[in-house]
Amino acid sequence: MKLPPLNTLRFFDVAAQTESFVRAAERLHVTHGAVSRQVRLLEQSLGVELFERRNRALFLTAAGRALQSTTQAIFEQIEDTVQRLQLPLQDNVLVLSCEPTIAMRWLIPRLPDFHAAHPDIQLQLVAAGGAVDFARSGIDLALRRDDFHWERTLHSVKICDEWMGPVCRAGSQQAAQNPRLLHSRTRPKAWSDWHRLRGEGVRHRAGSEYEHFYLSIQAASAGLGLAMASALMVSDEIASGQLHAPAGFIADGSAYHLLSPQAFLPGCKRQRFADWVRCQSQACLAQLGLAQNDEPELPSPPQVR
Repeated sequence: MKLPPLNTLRFFDVAAQTESFVRAAERLHVTHGAVSRQVRLLEQSLGVELFERRNRALFLTAAGRALQSTTQAIFEQIEDTVQRLQLPLQDNVLVLSCEPTIAMRWLIPRLPDFHAAHPDIQLQLVAAGGAVDFARSGIDLALRRDDFHWERTLHSVKICDEWMGPVCRAGSQQAAQNPRLLHSRTRPKAWSDWHRLRGEGVRHRAGSEYEHFYLSIQAASAGLGLAMASALMVSDEIASGQLHAPAGFIADGSAYHLLSPQAFLPGCKRQRFADWVRCQSQACLAQLGLAQNDEPELPSPPQVR
């Protein structure tokens, strides 16, 4: 099937958005007669009426609404793609996708150090978790925990191991001795995994559930109970004395990785960020007396645990 000329679809899309040939002509920098002719050519090509013309006003027909829902999405995708193609021309821009909790509680407070150490790199942060579509998102790097499968074609650099442990507000004896357990929907098995790693049976206590991992940690900081937390994400609060980890931390077998569609070449902005974030994470774990397991960098994703 032969498609109508792309230009007619573009003129139609703008006319459908504005519901006016005159306003569409202003946006396209042409005459309103040119818009009218392109739309009429499209209608003739398709064999359907796309606009109902009444009293010098335009109204989309059912066919017009169906077509415009498609053309709008297509032209938005084209604009996004053009922007992404132009982005690599800015060699100093590094777009990082990072899981929200680690971004808010750990990474962002340390970014002034990164900017001071690498003033030539403009870091743009996007909060997101799970799989990332590098081809469509314009992302350079993704900081993720290896709790899902990623494409084997992606390049991976291990940043640090994940250490988990219960935390509560410092000085809260009730939370430490007779705790109300705080759960998170984003890590629903955190407590059961903790007991399993310690060789204990699952203990059922009164508790509360929060929508996100970040919220359960905040609740613990407020003295509402005992939350399971990543050592990395609470290292600052523990160092300041705001939070207490009564049972310490255990490596749960998972780890954080930087993912990239391109290789980490020596001296490139990806490698420089990887070196910096790995140094920062290891310093935090060392401050808590936790060691990084020496493992080779993984070229492909591990099995989901």
